[in-house]
Amino acid sequence: MKPCYLIFTLLICCMACKKDLIPKKEGNFKLNFEHKVGTSRLTLGTTTYKNPSAESYTVTAFKYFISNVYLVKMDNSLLRLPISYHLVDESKPESKSILLLAPQGEYRAIGFKLGVDSTRNVSGAQTDALDPVLGMFWSWNSGYIMAKMEGASPVSAAPDKKLTFHVGGFKGQYNAVQDIRIQTPISINVGPDREPAVTFTTDLNAWFGPPNIVSFATTATIHSPGEAAWKISVNYKNMFRITNVTDL
Repeated sequence: MKPCYLIFTLLICCMACKKDLIPKKEGNFKLNFEHKVGTSRLTLGTTTYKNPSAESYTVTAFKYFISNVYLVKMDNSLLRLPISYHLVDESKPESKSILLLAPQGEYRAIGFKLGVDSTRNVSGAQTDALDPVLGMFWSWNSGYIMAKMEGASPVSAAPDKKLTFHVGGFKGQYNAVQDIRIQTPISINVGPDREPAVTFTTDLNAWFGPPNIVSFATTATIHSPGEAAWKISVNYKNMFRITNVTDL
C-alpha cells in the first residue's frame, strides 16, 4: 500500500472511532393526557355529567389531534420538534400517552397545535394517525375534524337526543386549529438517561363554557366548518392544564 493510501485509511478509521465516542445528544420525554368532565373522570357511555348550563349529558366518543409539538427553552427561545401527528382517543388508552424525542436540555414550557395544520389538510390521503378510516376526516369537505365529541342529552332536539360536535375548518376567519402553550410548574430536563413525563388534564366541559356558552337545548349538532365550530374551538383551547410533572 502506498504511503498516501495508508494515511487516508488511518484517517477514515480515526474518524469512525471518534464518531462512536460522541455522546448521545437526545432523550425521550412523554406527554400524558387524562380526561375529565369538571372534577369527574371521563367514562364513556355510562356516567351522566352536567355541562356549565346545568344540562345533563353522557359521552360516547371524545378524541382530538395533537401536532406540531415544540419546547420552550429556559431563555424563552423555541425548539420545534419534527412535525408529527397524534390522535388522542379516550376509547384507546394507549393513544393517551405520546413519546417524543428531543435534544438534550432544560425546558420551561410545552406548546402544540390542537388540530391538523392547513398543509396536511390539503395533502390528500394520509396514513397513521391521519388515516381517514379513523373517522376524523370529512371526505365531502377535504379536511380534518380537529376534535370530536359525541354523546346524548335529554334536552337535545336532535334525533335520539344525540349530541354531535365535530369541530373542524382550517382556513379563513373560522380556523379551528388552536395553538396551545402551557408553562410547566417545574422545568423538565431531557437527556439520554432521563425520561420526564408531563401530564395534561383535559376538561371536556371547557368545550361548552366561557367565552362561548353552549346550551344543548339550542345547539346539539355541529358537523361543518364555520362560526359555530370556531367558537367551540375557542372554548376548548382552555381545556388543558398541567397537573403533574415527573422529571426522572
